[in-house]
Amino acid sequence: MIENLTNLLDGFGNIVTPMNLLIALIGVTVGTAVGVLPGIGPAMTVALLLPVTYGMEPAQAFIMFAAIFYGGMYGGSTTSILLNTPGESSSVVTAIEGNKMAKAGRAAQALATAAIGSFVAGTIGTLLLVLVMPMMVSFAIDLGAPDYLAIMVLGFIAVSAVLGASRIRGFASLLLGLVIGLVGIDRVTGQQRLTLDIPQLADGIDVVVIAVGIFAVGEALWVAAHLRRKASEVIPVGQPWLGRNDWRRSWKPWLRGTALGFPFGVMPAGGAEIPTFLSYATEKKLSKHPEEFGKGAIEGVAGPEAANNASAAGTLVPMLALGLPTNATAAVMLAAFQSYGIQPGPLLLERESTLVWTLIASLFVGNLLLLVLNLPLAPAWAKLLQIPRHYLYAGILFFASMGAYAVNAQPFDLFLLLILGALGFGMRRFGLPVLPLIVGVILGPIAERQGRMALQLSGGDLSGLLGGPVSYLIYAAIVVILAWPLLRRYVRRPK
Repeated sequence: MIENLTNLLDGFGNIVTPMNLLIALIGVTVGTAVGVLPGIGPAMTVALLLPVTYGMEPAQAFIMFAAIFYGGMYGGSTTSILLNTPGESSSVVTAIEGNKMAKAGRAAQALATAAIGSFVAGTIGTLLLVLVMPMMVSFAIDLGAPDYLAIMVLGFIAVSAVLGASRIRGFASLLLGLVIGLVGIDRVTGQQRLTLDIPQLADGIDVVVIAVGIFAVGEALWVAAHLRRKASEVIPVGQPWLGRNDWRRSWKPWLRGTALGFPFGVMPAGGAEIPTFLSYATEKKLSKHPEEFGKGAIEGVAGPEAANNASAAGTLVPMLALGLPTNATAAVMLAAFQSYGIQPGPLLLERESTLVWTLIASLFVGNLLLLVLNLPLAPAWAKLLQIPRHYLYAGILFFASMGAYAVNAQPFDLFLLLILGALGFGMRRFGLPVLPLIVGVILGPIAERQGRMALQLSGGDLSGLLGGPVSYLIYAAIVVILAWPLLRRYVRRPK
């Protein structure tokens, strides 16, 4: 515990330099500005701005990246409250009461409780990250190849079967991701796989190009095809502030939302959707003003927004300690690590200790900068919502193209970006979730490597894939996840 705090202080020492603080400020500003724009959630914000970090030192890149990550989380609440247009599914609950408050002339209070709640939840969540992550790393170091394979399979099943409306669509998306992840030369046999004899595909498809194409280009094409050309009507907002009564009604929901959100972020089958809905239901039940729910209750904004941000901090635990992303934003962050040749996992804390603790310290700094930045500038962010959509998405496509080209400086990557963008558009058209595809692309090759290693250790015996007690527990959890719809139907059957 003392050692962790010492490492964290060293991380603060690394970040508190004029250049690093400037990078953090630029990151939170750009992340918030892009995150505020309608239809652009944190995952798309991070994917779109991922190429911005190219050419930087890894530590500086991840300082900016963490700032963009938290900035995108903050920006999404502004869109939800003022436009009733959530950037992602975890912001839906914020929009329920937040937009009602805005229509009742309380937009300033809604934005303030969302911003302060995000700060409180982000700070507590990052503190819990400091405490939990080293414990998870010490546990993960003792795991073998079969255990890691089981964890990867659990990640595949969780994001495909639990998240989203349809299991079949989830597994179809995962299969697409696994196929894309196979493109390139097999490192064991040296054979080309799915390259179509195209030399540029021999090294595989860069994960940054995939993330930008599926998220940014696919989303831009989808939204541009469905939304009207003129800007939406934005509810005017003054300087965000909270009265004494608002403070009294908000602080408990902030803490309860944090307590609900963080554990769900850590779990492989978590995500922010469940804790935000749970937080909303909890606040409605505990509120002394239940009649206000559905009409603009401030507790209905404070609790879910805190749960959303605490869950975001929780997702960094399995991503850093196990290399396992549990939501779309964490998947894109994992892609950023890989673009620098760094593989998150139990050895990350040992090999890149300075980088990890600098990244965690930057989350505290970025969170504080966001609060200082967001409260005064909320009216300015609201004006960004008045940008006509055809200008907005033309700009997104331009920056996405520039970013993808900057990865390898190959025109072929622009062709790939267009194909992947069309794939992302088609997935949204037919209701296929995007997260399983990204997880399949990133974790597929890792799972293949761990599976081969397990078979080599067992001399080709399939029993070697089962490993020890940890993998038995994980496979039991997978069976429960897959069988849950049948079990639930049996449990609910009347006697």
